Amino acid sequence: MAIEAADTAALHPETRLVHAGTLRSQFGETSEALFLTQGHVYDSAEQCEARFLNKDPGFQYARFSNPSVTMLEQRMAAFEGAEACRATATGMAAVTAALSSLVRAGDHVVAARALFGSCRYIVEDHLPRYGVQSTLVDGTNLDAWRAAIRPNTKAFFLESPANPTLEVIDIAAVAAIAREAGAKLIVDNVFATPLFQRPLELGADLVAYSATKHIDGQGRCMGGLVLGSKELIEGDIQTFLRQTGPAMSPFNAWVMLKALETLPLRIRRQAESATAVAAWLKGRKELPHVAFIGDPDHPQAEIIARQMSGPSTLIAFEVAGGKDAAFRFLNKLKLIRISNNLGDAKSLIVHPATTTHQRFTPEVRASMGVSDGLIRLSIGLEHADDLIADLKQALTA
Repeated sequence: MAIEAADTAALHPETRLVHAGTLRSQFGETSEALFLTQGHVYDSAEQCEARFLNKDPGFQYARFSNPSVTMLEQRMAAFEGAEACRATATGMAAVTAALSSLVRAGDHVVAARALFGSCRYIVEDHLPRYGVQSTLVDGTNLDAWRAAIRPNTKAFFLESPANPTLEVIDIAAVAAIAREAGAKLIVDNVFATPLFQRPLELGADLVAYSATKHIDGQGRCMGGLVLGSKELIEGDIQTFLRQTGPAMSPFNAWVMLKALETLPLRIRRQAESATAVAAWLKGRKELPHVAFIGDPDHPQAEIIARQMSGPSTLIAFEVAGGKDAAFRFLNKLKLIRISNNLGDAKSLIVHPATTTHQRFTPEVRASMGVSDGLIRLSIGLEHADDLIADLKQALTA
Protein backbone atom coordinates (compact mmCIF):
# COMPACT_ATOMS: atom_id res chain seq x y z
CA MET A 1 0.00 0.00 0.00
CA ALA A 2 1.37 3.42 -0.94
CA ILE A 3 2.18 6.00 1.68
CA GLU A 4 -0.06 8.78 0.38
CA ALA A 5 1.29 12.30 -0.21
CA ALA A 6 -1.01 13.60 2.55
CA ASP A 7 0.75 11.36 5.05
CA THR A 8 4.13 12.94 4.26
CA ALA A 9 3.07 16.55 3.56
CA ALA A 10 4.03 17.73 7.05
CA LEU A 11 7.49 16.17 6.85
CA HIS A 12 10.69 17.91 5.76
CA PRO A 13 11.74 17.48 2.09
CA GLU A 14 14.66 15.22 3.03
CA THR A 15 12.28 12.86 4.83
CA ARG A 16 9.82 12.83 1.93
CA LEU A 17 12.65 11.80 -0.39
CA VAL A 18 13.15 8.67 1.71
CA HIS A 19 9.56 7.65 2.47
CA ALA A 20 6.97 9.24 0.16
CA GLY A 21 5.16 7.07 -2.37
CA THR A 22 6.52 3.74 -1.14
CA LEU A 23 4.67 0.63 -2.37
CA ARG A 24 5.41 -2.59 -0.49
CA SER A 25 4.61 -6.07 -1.68
CA GLN A 26 3.27 -8.88 0.50
CA PHE A 27 6.89 -9.61 1.48
CA GLY A 28 7.29 -6.34 3.40
CA GLU A 29 10.65 -5.38 1.89
CA THR A 30 12.66 -2.46 3.36
CA SER A 31 14.10 -1.23 0.08
CA GLU A 32 11.67 -0.53 -2.72
CA ALA A 33 11.01 -3.57 -4.90
CA LEU A 34 11.97 -3.61 -8.56
CA PHE A 35 9.03 -4.67 -10.71
CA LEU A 36 10.57 -5.79 -14.01
CA THR A 37 7.37 -6.72 -15.80
CA GLN A 38 5.82 -5.65 -19.08
CA GLY A 39 2.24 -6.43 -18.16
CA HIS A 40 -0.12 -7.55 -15.40
CA VAL A 41 -2.76 -10.27 -15.10
CA TYR A 42 -6.35 -9.84 -13.91
CA ASP A 43 -8.61 -11.91 -11.72
CA SER A 44 -11.40 -11.73 -14.30
CA ALA A 45 -12.40 -10.23 -17.61
CA GLU A 46 -14.61 -7.83 -15.66
CA GLN A 47 -11.63 -6.58 -13.64
CA CYS A 48 -9.60 -6.17 -16.84
CA GLU A 49 -12.36 -4.05 -18.35
CA ALA A 50 -12.61 -1.97 -15.17
CA ARG A 51 -8.87 -1.31 -15.20
CA PHE A 52 -9.02 0.02 -18.74
CA LEU A 53 -12.00 2.19 -17.81
CA ASN A 54 -10.00 3.52 -14.82
CA LYS A 55 -12.74 2.25 -12.50
CA ASP A 56 -10.51 -0.28 -10.75
CA PRO A 57 -7.18 0.87 -9.30
CA GLY A 58 -4.17 -1.10 -10.40
CA PHE A 59 -1.72 -1.65 -13.20
CA GLN A 60 -2.28 -2.70 -16.80
CA TYR A 61 0.81 -2.38 -18.99
CA ALA A 62 4.27 -0.90 -18.48
CA ARG A 63 3.76 1.69 -21.22
CA PHE A 64 0.91 3.10 -19.11
CA SER A 65 2.28 2.63 -15.59
CA ASN A 66 4.41 0.34 -13.45
CA PRO A 67 4.75 -0.03 -9.65
CA SER A 68 8.42 1.02 -9.61
CA VAL A 69 7.75 4.00 -11.88
CA THR A 70 4.68 4.98 -9.85
CA MET A 71 6.75 5.08 -6.66
CA LEU A 72 9.20 7.48 -8.31
CA GLU A 73 6.34 9.66 -9.57
CA GLN A 74 4.63 9.81 -6.19
CA ARG A 75 7.86 10.53 -4.35
CA MET A 76 8.83 13.34 -6.73
CA ALA A 77 5.34 14.85 -6.54
CA ALA A 78 5.54 14.86 -2.73
CA PHE A 79 9.01 16.44 -2.84
CA GLU A 80 8.09 19.06 -5.45
CA GLY A 81 4.76 19.92 -3.84
CA ALA A 82 2.92 18.91 -7.03
CA GLU A 83 -0.44 17.21 -7.28
CA ALA A 84 0.83 14.72 -9.84
CA CYS A 85 3.93 13.60 -11.75
CA ARG A 86 4.68 11.44 -14.76
CA ALA A 87 8.04 9.88 -15.58
CA THR A 88 9.45 9.55 -19.10
CA ALA A 89 12.33 7.79 -20.79
CA THR A 90 14.46 10.95 -21.06
CA GLY A 91 14.43 14.60 -20.09
CA MET A 92 13.66 15.64 -23.66
CA ALA A 93 10.68 13.29 -23.67
CA ALA A 94 9.38 15.19 -20.62
CA VAL A 95 9.86 18.59 -22.31
CA THR A 96 8.30 17.36 -25.56
CA ALA A 97 5.32 15.88 -23.73
CA ALA A 98 4.77 19.04 -21.69
CA LEU A 99 4.81 21.32 -24.72
CA SER A 100 2.99 19.03 -27.15
CA SER A 101 0.18 18.30 -24.70
CA LEU A 102 -0.72 21.97 -24.28
CA VAL A 103 -0.98 22.95 -27.94
CA ARG A 104 -2.85 22.08 -31.12
CA ALA A 105 -2.41 23.10 -34.76
CA GLY A 106 -3.02 26.83 -35.02
CA ASP A 107 -1.72 27.60 -31.51
CA HIS A 108 1.29 29.72 -30.59
CA VAL A 109 4.17 29.25 -28.11
CA VAL A 110 6.44 31.93 -26.62
CA ALA A 111 9.82 30.79 -25.28
CA ALA A 112 13.00 32.32 -23.94
CA ARG A 113 15.70 32.16 -26.60
CA ALA A 114 18.43 31.08 -24.14
CA LEU A 115 17.65 27.36 -24.16
CA PHE A 116 19.40 24.00 -24.33
CA GLY A 117 19.88 23.14 -28.02
CA SER A 118 17.35 20.29 -28.05
CA CYS A 119 14.74 22.35 -26.19
CA ARG A 120 15.07 25.11 -28.73
CA TYR A 121 14.69 22.53 -31.53
CA ILE A 122 11.31 21.45 -30.11
CA VAL A 123 10.11 25.06 -29.97
CA GLU A 124 11.32 26.46 -33.28
CA ASP A 125 11.63 23.37 -35.52
CA HIS A 126 9.47 20.51 -34.26
CA LEU A 127 6.23 22.19 -33.18
CA PRO A 128 5.93 24.35 -36.34
CA ARG A 129 5.88 21.15 -38.42
CA TYR A 130 2.48 20.46 -36.85
CA GLY A 131 1.07 23.94 -37.28
CA VAL A 132 2.15 25.40 -33.95
CA GLN A 133 3.82 28.80 -34.35
CA SER A 134 6.57 29.97 -32.01
CA THR A 135 8.29 33.18 -30.97
CA LEU A 136 11.63 33.41 -29.16
CA VAL A 137 12.25 36.35 -26.82
CA ASP A 138 14.87 37.74 -24.46
CA GLY A 139 13.68 35.91 -21.35
CA THR A 140 14.96 38.59 -18.98
CA ASN A 141 12.87 41.29 -20.69
CA LEU A 142 9.31 41.15 -19.35
CA ASP A 143 8.08 43.57 -22.01
CA ALA A 144 9.35 41.15 -24.67
CA TRP A 145 7.12 38.39 -23.25
CA ARG A 146 4.12 40.73 -23.30
CA ALA A 147 4.84 41.93 -26.84
CA ALA A 148 5.08 38.36 -28.16
CA ILE A 149 1.58 37.37 -27.01
CA ARG A 150 -0.98 36.62 -29.70
CA PRO A 151 -4.66 35.71 -29.40
CA ASN A 152 -3.68 32.06 -30.03
CA THR A 153 -0.80 31.93 -27.50
CA LYS A 154 -1.27 28.83 -25.37
CA ALA A 155 2.11 28.17 -23.72
CA PHE A 156 5.21 29.92 -22.37
CA PHE A 157 8.44 27.96 -21.95
CA LEU A 158 11.71 28.85 -20.22
CA GLU A 159 14.80 27.52 -18.49
CA SER A 160 16.04 29.29 -15.38
CA PRO A 161 18.95 29.19 -14.87
CA ALA A 162 19.49 28.73 -18.60
CA ASN A 163 21.79 26.17 -20.19
CA PRO A 164 24.69 27.00 -20.50
CA THR A 165 24.89 30.72 -19.72
CA LEU A 166 23.18 30.62 -16.28
CA GLU A 167 20.89 33.46 -17.33
CA VAL A 168 18.08 33.83 -14.76
CA ILE A 169 14.46 34.71 -15.52
CA ASP A 170 11.89 36.10 -13.08
CA ILE A 171 9.56 33.08 -13.00
CA ALA A 172 6.83 34.69 -10.91
CA ALA A 173 6.67 37.72 -13.20
CA VAL A 174 6.54 35.61 -16.37
CA ALA A 175 3.90 33.36 -14.77
CA ALA A 176 1.73 36.41 -14.10
CA ILE A 177 2.05 37.51 -17.74
CA ALA A 178 1.15 34.00 -18.92
CA ARG A 179 -1.94 33.87 -16.69
CA GLU A 180 -3.12 37.24 -17.98
CA ALA A 181 -2.74 35.91 -21.54
CA GLY A 182 -4.56 32.66 -20.75
CA ALA A 183 -1.40 30.64 -21.40
CA LYS A 184 0.32 27.93 -19.35
CA LEU A 185 3.93 28.33 -18.18
CA ILE A 186 6.36 25.40 -18.42
CA VAL A 187 9.69 25.70 -16.58
CA ASP A 188 12.70 23.47 -17.20
CA ASN A 189 14.19 23.40 -13.69
CA VAL A 190 17.24 21.18 -14.31
CA PHE A 191 19.99 23.68 -13.49
CA ALA A 192 18.30 24.91 -10.30
CA THR A 193 17.44 21.37 -9.10
CA PRO A 194 14.20 20.68 -7.19
CA LEU A 195 16.11 21.31 -3.96
CA PHE A 196 16.87 24.98 -4.65
CA GLN A 197 13.92 26.20 -6.75
CA ARG A 198 10.17 25.51 -6.71
CA PRO A 199 8.65 26.80 -9.98
CA LEU A 200 5.13 25.61 -9.14
CA GLU A 201 5.14 27.78 -6.00
CA LEU A 202 6.24 30.70 -8.18
CA GLY A 203 3.22 30.31 -10.47
CA ALA A 204 4.41 27.86 -13.13
CA ASP A 205 1.85 25.35 -14.38
CA LEU A 206 4.29 22.56 -15.26
CA VAL A 207 7.89 21.84 -14.30
CA ALA A 208 10.12 19.48 -16.29
CA TYR A 209 13.35 17.70 -15.39
CA SER A 210 15.95 15.63 -17.06
CA ALA A 211 16.22 13.09 -14.23
CA THR A 212 19.37 11.92 -16.00
CA LYS A 213 21.14 14.85 -14.37
CA HIS A 214 21.09 15.59 -10.61
CA ILE A 215 18.24 13.22 -9.76
CA ASP A 216 20.17 10.12 -10.83
CA GLY A 217 23.36 12.08 -10.25
CA GLN A 218 25.76 9.21 -10.80
CA GLY A 219 25.90 8.74 -14.56
CA ARG A 220 23.85 5.55 -14.70
CA CYS A 221 20.36 5.98 -16.12
CA MET A 222 18.31 8.28 -18.33
CA GLY A 223 14.90 9.62 -17.45
CA GLY A 224 12.62 12.62 -17.35
CA LEU A 225 9.85 13.98 -15.14
CA VAL A 226 6.99 16.41 -15.67
CA LEU A 227 4.99 17.67 -12.69
CA GLY A 228 1.95 19.86 -12.16
CA SER A 229 -1.76 19.79 -11.33
CA LYS A 230 -3.79 16.58 -11.58
CA GLU A 231 -5.89 18.24 -14.25
CA LEU A 232 -2.91 18.77 -16.55
CA ILE A 233 -0.88 15.66 -15.70
CA GLU A 234 -3.74 13.14 -15.64
CA GLY A 235 -5.42 14.75 -18.64
CA ASP A 236 -3.64 15.57 -21.89
CA ILE A 237 -0.14 14.70 -20.65
CA GLN A 238 -1.12 11.21 -19.47
CA THR A 239 -2.94 10.61 -22.76
CA PHE A 240 0.03 11.82 -24.80
CA LEU A 241 2.49 9.62 -22.91
CA ARG A 242 0.22 6.58 -22.98
CA GLN A 243 -0.39 6.79 -26.72
CA THR A 244 3.09 7.81 -27.90
CA GLY A 245 5.05 5.55 -25.55
CA PRO A 246 8.11 7.36 -24.06
CA ALA A 247 7.82 5.26 -20.90
CA MET A 248 10.55 5.15 -18.27
CA SER A 249 12.16 1.76 -17.69
CA PRO A 250 11.18 0.24 -14.32
CA PHE A 251 14.87 -0.42 -13.66
CA ASN A 252 15.74 3.24 -14.25
CA ALA A 253 12.90 4.30 -11.97
CA TRP A 254 14.18 2.00 -9.23
CA VAL A 255 17.72 3.39 -9.55
CA MET A 256 16.39 6.95 -9.32
CA LEU A 257 14.24 6.10 -6.32
CA LYS A 258 17.40 5.08 -4.49
CA ALA A 259 19.20 8.19 -5.76
CA LEU A 260 16.50 10.48 -4.33
CA GLU A 261 17.42 9.33 -0.83
CA THR A 262 20.80 11.05 -1.13
CA LEU A 263 19.85 13.96 -3.41
CA PRO A 264 19.97 16.70 -0.71
CA LEU A 265 23.37 15.49 0.54
CA ARG A 266 24.81 15.39 -2.97
CA ILE A 267 23.41 18.69 -4.21
CA ARG A 268 24.39 20.66 -1.11
CA ARG A 269 27.94 19.28 -1.24
CA GLN A 270 28.24 20.03 -4.96
CA ALA A 271 26.88 23.56 -4.47
CA GLU A 272 29.32 24.16 -1.63
CA SER A 273 32.24 23.09 -3.83
CA ALA A 274 30.89 25.09 -6.78
CA THR A 275 30.86 28.21 -4.61
CA ALA A 276 34.53 27.73 -3.73
CA VAL A 277 35.56 26.95 -7.31
CA ALA A 278 33.63 29.91 -8.75
CA ALA A 279 35.24 32.29 -6.25
CA TRP A 280 38.67 31.06 -7.32
CA LEU A 281 37.87 31.33 -11.04
CA LYS A 282 36.70 34.95 -10.63
CA GLY A 283 40.20 35.97 -9.66
CA ARG A 284 41.88 34.61 -12.81
CA LYS A 285 43.03 37.12 -15.42
CA GLU A 286 42.66 34.50 -18.19
CA LEU A 287 38.90 34.47 -17.63
CA PRO A 288 37.18 37.73 -18.58
CA HIS A 289 33.76 36.44 -17.48
CA VAL A 290 32.60 33.99 -14.80
CA ALA A 291 28.91 33.28 -14.13
CA PHE A 292 27.70 31.52 -10.99
CA ILE A 293 24.27 31.64 -9.36
CA GLY A 294 25.74 32.10 -5.87
CA ASP A 295 27.79 35.14 -6.93
CA PRO A 296 26.46 38.37 -5.35
CA ASP A 297 27.59 40.16 -8.52
CA HIS A 298 25.38 38.03 -10.78
CA PRO A 299 23.31 40.39 -13.01
CA GLN A 300 20.07 38.82 -11.73
CA ALA A 301 21.18 38.51 -8.08
CA GLU A 302 18.02 40.19 -6.78
CA ILE A 303 15.77 37.75 -8.66
CA ILE A 304 17.92 34.80 -7.55
CA ALA A 305 17.51 35.83 -3.92
CA ARG A 306 13.72 35.88 -4.35
CA GLN A 307 13.22 32.59 -6.16
CA MET A 308 16.13 30.31 -5.29
CA SER A 309 17.14 28.92 -1.89
CA GLY A 310 20.64 27.91 -2.99
CA PRO A 311 23.11 28.13 -5.87
CA SER A 312 23.41 25.86 -8.87
CA THR A 313 26.12 23.22 -9.19
CA LEU A 314 27.06 24.73 -12.57
CA ILE A 315 29.60 27.41 -13.46
CA ALA A 316 29.95 29.13 -16.84
CA PHE A 317 33.11 31.01 -17.75
CA GLU A 318 34.78 32.62 -20.73
CA VAL A 319 38.29 31.69 -21.81
CA ALA A 320 40.10 34.53 -23.56
CA GLY A 321 41.17 33.44 -27.05
CA GLY A 322 38.01 31.74 -28.30
CA LYS A 323 37.70 28.13 -29.41
CA ASP A 324 41.43 27.42 -29.78
CA ALA A 325 42.22 28.63 -26.28
CA ALA A 326 39.19 26.83 -24.86
CA PHE A 327 40.28 23.55 -26.47
CA ARG A 328 43.86 23.93 -25.21
CA PHE A 329 42.51 24.48 -21.71
CA LEU A 330 40.11 21.51 -21.86
CA ASN A 331 42.79 19.19 -23.16
CA LYS A 332 45.11 20.04 -20.27
CA LEU A 333 42.64 19.02 -17.57
CA LYS A 334 43.49 15.79 -15.77
CA LEU A 335 40.82 15.28 -13.12
CA ILE A 336 37.83 17.07 -14.63
CA ARG A 337 36.57 15.10 -17.62
CA ILE A 338 35.19 16.41 -20.92
CA SER A 339 31.55 15.33 -21.21
CA ASN A 340 28.28 16.94 -22.29
CA ASN A 341 26.42 15.54 -19.26
CA LEU A 342 25.98 17.43 -15.97
CA GLY A 343 24.79 16.96 -12.40
CA ASP A 344 27.06 13.95 -11.97
CA ALA A 345 29.13 12.82 -8.99
CA LYS A 346 32.14 13.41 -11.25
CA SER A 347 33.00 16.95 -12.31
CA LEU A 348 32.34 17.36 -16.04
CA ILE A 349 33.21 20.13 -18.45
CA VAL A 350 32.13 20.95 -21.99
CA HIS A 351 32.49 23.50 -24.80
CA PRO A 352 28.85 24.33 -25.68
CA ALA A 353 29.55 26.05 -29.03
CA THR A 354 30.86 22.78 -30.50
CA THR A 355 28.55 20.35 -28.67
CA THR A 356 25.17 21.17 -27.13
CA HIS A 357 24.72 24.29 -29.30
CA GLN A 358 26.82 23.37 -32.34
CA ARG A 359 23.90 23.22 -34.80
CA PHE A 360 23.23 26.97 -34.46
CA THR A 361 24.89 29.63 -36.57
CA PRO A 362 27.49 31.87 -34.89
CA GLU A 363 24.94 34.70 -34.98
CA VAL A 364 22.26 32.66 -33.21
CA ARG A 365 24.75 31.39 -30.65
CA ALA A 366 25.81 34.98 -29.98
CA SER A 367 22.17 35.98 -29.38
CA MET A 368 21.97 33.18 -26.81
CA GLY A 369 25.20 34.25 -25.11
CA VAL A 370 27.12 31.18 -26.28
CA SER A 371 30.51 32.43 -27.47
CA ASP A 372 33.41 30.40 -28.86
CA GLY A 373 35.26 30.84 -25.58
CA LEU A 374 32.40 29.80 -23.27
CA ILE A 375 32.95 26.78 -21.01
CA ARG A 376 30.29 25.01 -18.87
CA LEU A 377 31.57 23.29 -15.74
CA SER A 378 29.43 20.89 -13.69
CA ILE A 379 30.85 20.39 -10.20
CA GLY A 380 30.82 16.89 -8.75
CA LEU A 381 31.58 15.38 -5.37
CA GLU A 382 35.37 15.65 -5.46
CA HIS A 383 37.13 17.88 -2.94
CA ALA A 384 37.03 21.52 -4.07
CA ASP A 385 40.79 21.93 -3.52
CA ASP A 386 41.52 19.12 -5.99
CA LEU A 387 39.25 20.68 -8.59
CA ILE A 388 40.89 24.08 -8.16
CA ALA A 389 44.33 22.52 -8.48
CA ASP A 390 43.33 20.87 -11.76
CA LEU A 391 41.84 24.08 -13.15
CA LYS A 392 44.95 26.00 -12.08
CA GLN A 393 47.40 23.69 -13.81
CA ALA A 394 45.31 23.69 -17.00
CA LEU A 395 45.03 27.50 -17.08
CA THR A 396 48.72 27.89 -16.32
CA ALA A 397 49.68 25.44 -19.05
